[in-house]
Amino acid sequence: MATDMTKGNISKHLVKFAVPLVLGNIFQLSYNAIDSIFVGRFVGKNALAAVGTANPIVNIIMFFIIGITLGASVLMSEYFGAGNIKKFRREVSTTLIGGIIFTIVVIVFCVIFTRPILKLVRTPVEIMEDTTIYLRIIFFSLIFTFLYNAYAAVLRSTGDSKNPLLFLIISSVLNIIMDVIFVIYLKMGVAGSAIATSIAEFMASVFCIVHVYRNIPVLRFSLKDFVLDKSLLKITISYSWVTAMQQSCIQIGKFFVQGAVNPLGVNAIAAFNAVNRVDDFAYTPEQNISHAMTTFLAQNRGAEKPERIKKGFLAGMKIETGYWIILSVVVYFGAKSIMKLFVKNSEVGVVNLGVNYLQLMAFFYLLPSWTNGIQGYFRGIGDLKITLRSTFIQMLGRVIFSYILAPKMGIYGIAFSCLGGWIIMLAYEVPFCVKSIKEGEVTIIHHIKKTL
Repeated sequence: MATDMTKGNISKHLVKFAVPLVLGNIFQLSYNAIDSIFVGRFVGKNALAAVGTANPIVNIIMFFIIGITLGASVLMSEYFGAGNIKKFRREVSTTLIGGIIFTIVVIVFCVIFTRPILKLVRTPVEIMEDTTIYLRIIFFSLIFTFLYNAYAAVLRSTGDSKNPLLFLIISSVLNIIMDVIFVIYLKMGVAGSAIATSIAEFMASVFCIVHVYRNIPVLRFSLKDFVLDKSLLKITISYSWVTAMQQSCIQIGKFFVQGAVNPLGVNAIAAFNAVNRVDDFAYTPEQNISHAMTTFLAQNRGAEKPERIKKGFLAGMKIETGYWIILSVVVYFGAKSIMKLFVKNSEVGVVNLGVNYLQLMAFFYLLPSWTNGIQGYFRGIGDLKITLRSTFIQMLGRVIFSYILAPKMGIYGIAFSCLGGWIIMLAYEVPFCVKSIKEGEVTIIHHIKKTL
């Protein structure tokens, strides 16, 4: 159901939109986490390390694709908020056609160059074969990842974040069932977990597409309605490449950080894979609150309501900080129980490494909650270059600190490298944010005239 965010209670809009989005992305993240749990407990730590090595590589590609849909959704939200349904429909068709072509090209490239990529991150020989198999299966399913995220972005741009959540819940349950069948009963190892994930992604995309076609008349396209609008494609690329580069930049940084972890040994790799899954679950709600802010701000930008934009930003930052308080308590006191989800009790070394890492990160998670809120503001007003630049310098700082600190401090050096990167990011973002808010209506209306 579409929601007009240009009127009504601001905090209520943000929470109502963000909660299903948070839950939905948690279920999406559960694909990788469930894979890690099943292979770690029922196959072994080498399989866990293989999946852990593969995940940063998969995420670079997956989040680049998600970034494309995120950038397009800013335009969709703006056109929907302005009431320009004709342009909204044309933007949807342009995004779908361009995105499908791009995703197919990416799949072909990734499948061909899987092994060279793994060698680049110094993947240990004992997990090379399993990692290669896992990656190639997941690469083929990227088309389903795009289709789900594209249609979910369309729904969310109209204020509907509940139905994408429902489809992910169903597909997540299917993923668990498939993992039980392929990993436990058929004993297919990492290949089985990859197949389970691919089937779940396929079903999520099917559910989303069918729902849009059956229940949203303005998005019920016939074949002739699918048009690649060159003028809109140019605008979409200008938005999407920035958000795609931003999203992939984060994952590219993780890819190189993995290169700093791999020489520390299989125990460290296995522990890092487990804590990375926890990191993902921690960051995702922060990012989703940010995305709720983006949709809210973009709709109000389209409706030319600058005062609601400012109030929406401040409300969003309060929600981000409140979430961190809850998160820090859960992670700090639940670190040991969390680690035991991923590995057997006998793997004491892996558990201890993970617990100490997570207890540090419980305090550090405050900083990305603020950076995500600020990024949601800049995306919402259409200033995407600042979000890209700040993300780039954050990941660059994190990678540099990782290679300096990991040899001296082990996996704990990776936690401190995250802290250093976020401090650098805030130092860059905050002055621009303060300046933009002080300029207020003049800055916002300038962006409105520039993009409409």
